[in-house]
Amino acid sequence: MESARLSFAFARDQGVAVEGDRLLMSPAVTAVGLREARRLAGRPLTPAPLSEEDFQTALAGLYDRPSEAGGAEAMAFELDTADRQLAARDLLEEPEDAPVIQLVNQLLRRAVRAGASDIHIEPHEGGLRTRFRIDGTLQIAFDRRDVPARRVVSRLKVMAGLDIAETRLPQDGRIALRVAGKAVDVRMSTLPGNYGERVVLRLLDRSGGLVPLERLGLDPGQIAALERLAAQPNGIILATGPTGSGKTTTLYSLLRLANKTERNIVTVEDPIEYDLPGISQVQINSEIGMTFAKGLRAVLRQDPDVLLVGEIRDGETAKVAAEAALTGHLVFSSLHTNSALGAIVRLRELGVEGYLISATVRGVIAQRLLRRLCRGCRAAVPPGLADARAFDAAGMPLPLALQAARGCQDCEGTGYSGRIGVFEIVEVGDALRQAIEAGWSEQRMREAGLAPAQGLHRAALARVASGETAMDELRRVVGDLA
Repeated sequence: MESARLSFAFARDQGVAVEGDRLLMSPAVTAVGLREARRLAGRPLTPAPLSEEDFQTALAGLYDRPSEAGGAEAMAFELDTADRQLAARDLLEEPEDAPVIQLVNQLLRRAVRAGASDIHIEPHEGGLRTRFRIDGTLQIAFDRRDVPARRVVSRLKVMAGLDIAETRLPQDGRIALRVAGKAVDVRMSTLPGNYGERVVLRLLDRSGGLVPLERLGLDPGQIAALERLAAQPNGIILATGPTGSGKTTTLYSLLRLANKTERNIVTVEDPIEYDLPGISQVQINSEIGMTFAKGLRAVLRQDPDVLLVGEIRDGETAKVAAEAALTGHLVFSSLHTNSALGAIVRLRELGVEGYLISATVRGVIAQRLLRRLCRGCRAAVPPGLADARAFDAAGMPLPLALQAARGCQDCEGTGYSGRIGVFEIVEVGDALRQAIEAGWSEQRMREAGLAPAQGLHRAALARVASGETAMDELRRVVGDLA
C-alpha cells in the first residue's frame, strides 16, 4: 500500500478506499472522498462500485491486516503513557501510541477476527497467558514473561469504566467497541488471584442474531416442528442446554418465525446479545432491582403478543412466565438442563405446579454444539468396538469408516473449523401432559416413549456417520450413551 493513504475514519465516513489500482466505492460515496482518494493515489484508478456489505468487508481487510493486529510477540513495554477512555470508538481508528494500549487493541481485533466468543487473560507466576475460546474450546493466543499484566488489566478496566484502584473484589463492566464498522459488545469480569486479577471478556457480535433455521443444523422434520411451535397463539417454548450451546441463537431464530407486523414482540435479556430490528429489547440490571421477574411484569403491561425471557433463573420468573402464557402470550425462554424432559423436572424444582406446566409448556428444545471437522485434513479411520456399541445402542447402522481430526495450517492444528448444532425437540401432547400432571420422573417419561429415545445422541451420531464431526467430539460434548 502507498505510504500516504486515507485514514480508516475518512474511508469509512466518505465511503471510499484505495486497493492497489482499484477505487473502492460504497453506495454512499461522497465527492470529497473521491477527490481526496485520487489526490493521494497520484495515479489513475479503476472505479469499483460495491454494495455496502461488500465495501465494509473490503474496508476491514484493508485496515485490519494480520501484520498489524497479530504482532504482539514483537512488542516492547518500556513506555509509561497514561491510559485513555476508549468509549465506543472504532479500534481501527484508535491511536496506539502506548505499547499496552496497542497490545490490548490488537488482542481485541485478533479475537474478533478469529470469531472468539471469550478472551481469558490470566496472570501467573511466569508472566501473562491469554487464551481465546473458539468453537467452544480454549486456544492459547500468547504466553509471555515481559507483558506487564497489571497494566494490561488496568487498561481494560479503564475501558470498561471500572475502579482500577480496587483489586481485591470482583468487578463487572461493559465495553462498547466497533471493529471495522462492526458493533461488538464486550462484557468484562475480573476476579482477584494469587498473581493479580484474572479477566474474562465475553464478545458479542451485535450484528448477528437472526439465523435461518436450516443453518442451525436442524433437519426438515425438526424445522417443521419448530414452525408449528412458533405458530402457537400462546404457551411457553423452552430451549435447554449448558452455557454456550447456542440456546439464545435458537430462540432468536424462533422469534424470526414469530415476527409479524401484527404482533408486538418484546424481549427481556441479560445481556442483550444481538440487535433485533423491529423488536423492543429490555436490558436486565440486577444492581438496581431490575430482575427478570420485575422486567417481565413490566413488559406484560406493554400489550405484548410474544415475549422472550433470556433465562428462567428462579421460581418467581418461572411462575410469572407461566402466568403470562396462561393469559394468552407466547413466551420463549431458556433453562440450564441436560435434556428436553429435564426442563419439566427443573420447572417443578423452581416451584411451578404440575398442572401449570402441563397447561402452558408447548415444546422443549435440547441442544448442543459440535465442532465440524476441517475438510482439508480430516482422515478416515475404521470404527472401534466402543463406536460400534454406541451405534448399536442408538439403533443405527455402523458406517464402514468414520472421520477423525488430524490438524493442518488452515484449522491451526485443531482439526476442526466451525460448529454445527444437534437438537432434540419434544412437543407436549396429551400423553405427556397427563404424565406431567401425575408427577412422573424424567426416566419414567422417557421409558414411556414420551420423548425421542437417545435424542441428542442419535442426532450427534448422524453427524458422525455423515463425516461432519468425530466420535471424540461427540463424547466430549454429549457423552457416552448410558
